[in-house]
Amino acid sequence: MSFINYASREINCKIVYYGPGLCGKTTNLQYIYNKSAEETKGKMISLATETERTLFFDFLPLALGEIRGFKTRFHLYTVPGQVFYDASRKLILKGVDGVVFVADSQEERLDANIESMENLKDNLEEQGFDLDKLPFVIQYNKVDLPNVTPVDELRELLNPDEVPDMTACAMTGEGVFETLKLVAKQVLIDLKKGGG
Repeated sequence: MSFINYASREINCKIVYYGPGLCGKTTNLQYIYNKSAEETKGKMISLATETERTLFFDFLPLALGEIRGFKTRFHLYTVPGQVFYDASRKLILKGVDGVVFVADSQEERLDANIESMENLKDNLEEQGFDLDKLPFVIQYNKVDLPNVTPVDELRELLNPDEVPDMTACAMTGEGVFETLKLVAKQVLIDLKKGGG
């Protein structure tokens, strides 16, 4: 859960981008990183294996204000998409404050989306988290492609609980910051409830 740094007067929150391989998690983070002001962000770190990589960086969005005199610093992480990196996924989810599920809207990726969503729930449950009680947003990415599943169908399959969701095209940045704002807002509401 969130970590308070009293020396710098910052609350550190962890947001994890989760989803199937090649759905656009990394593209989301790279877009956010590239468009964030230099003075508000830390260094982007990439942990690469032979076939997959995990990205993370932290940033301090100035527009979100403070909670009881503390600034909020967000640490954004991606998880490896491939199933055989499940141990890495579990490790990255430790201490998570909010989750963005990035769904690949392409028709042929429907099964991979469903499998990844189930895997997310299982991995969170294993660590004592309940997805229903965690700040959670779904992003339907790649909506600009010709072979996409209609958003209503994606919602029915991936979002039966009607959590906040959004369409996006991470390559162009459409919906990327809006998705981040949706989850960040939920995280901040959670922090304020907990006495921040």
